[in-house]
Amino acid sequence: MENYFAIALPKREVDAISNLGLAHMGDGVFELLCRAYLCTHGDRTVRRLHDDAVSLVRAPAQAKFSEAIVPLLTQEEADYFRRGKNTHTHAAPKSATAREYAMATGLETLFGALFLLGRTDRINALFSAGMEALYGL
Repeated sequence: MENYFAIALPKREVDAISNLGLAHMGDGVFELLCRAYLCTHGDRTVRRLHDDAVSLVRAPAQAKFSEAIVPLLTQEEADYFRRGKNTHTHAAPKSATAREYAMATGLETLFGALFLLGRTDRINALFSAGMEALYGL
């Protein structure tokens, strides 16, 4: 049975996945990290957990998060980020600029690729660095 919490695909297979496919994966990874972070940092009502999670995963917040971690990326990671950032998307949400949406897509693509490569330690390091830089947490 496949362990979908611990996938480690070969790089060539991850590279064959579309940019938006990687972003789709990364969207889920980033949201799970945010939810786990919120559940482990302080007592919150379910409503507050939801509201705080939504504020962290919105494109403007993800764009700021991206700006905080881009200097920490390896060349390979920067390539995945750039792949996502430069992907042509059909529409950005009303709550985000086109630039913010592109940066958020880059972040999601990066996290999706790292997850599928099995590099969860690196995802955790980048996530922790981003939270520390933005929120001092």
